[in-house]
Amino acid sequence: KIVSAKKYGNEVIIWNAKTGKSIVLPLIMKGHADEINSVAFSPDGDKIVSASDDKTIRIWNAETGKQIGEPLTGHTGTVNSASFSPDGTKIVSASTDKTIRIWNAETGKQIGEPLTGHTSYVQSASFSPDGTKIVSASNDKTIRIWDVETGKQIGEPLTGHTSYVYSASFSPDGTKIVST
Repeated sequence: KIVSAKKYGNEVIIWNAKTGKSIVLPLIMKGHADEINSVAFSPDGDKIVSASDDKTIRIWNAETGKQIGEPLTGHTGTVNSASFSPDGTKIVSASTDKTIRIWNAETGKQIGEPLTGHTSYVQSASFSPDGTKIVSASNDKTIRIWDVETGKQIGEPLTGHTSYVYSASFSPDGTKIVST
């Protein structure tokens, strides 16, 4: 399955990855007060996490489109991305407030302090395949790697981009990072 969101209008569509056809009618996820910037499935496919300009992260039932629990709040800027950890127990989010936050996916509570170090908007953050690291991409033209357990940055920022970095992701074996 593939999940996509219509930026304006809170419409989410789930697609069959093989046929390219929508599986169900669009889900109307009522709850966000502003544009949705990203959506991602939980590893088991039962939930969807969304990130919005309204500074919140929300968790949804992937079948019904109904919100699960309260919004995850704490960011002071637009939330650009949110995704589940490989085991589904955590969510990572990235924001224009220059922070990355880790959340308990069950309780919605923030885990530890925000991860800080980027000097501009953080566009994306995602977990490594083993769930022990996070990679983040920022408008400060860097990619950073973080230790999930300690919240500390691992090594120096990765540099080389000459403009904003919008996305970064680990390879399936966790040995490489791709960025745009």
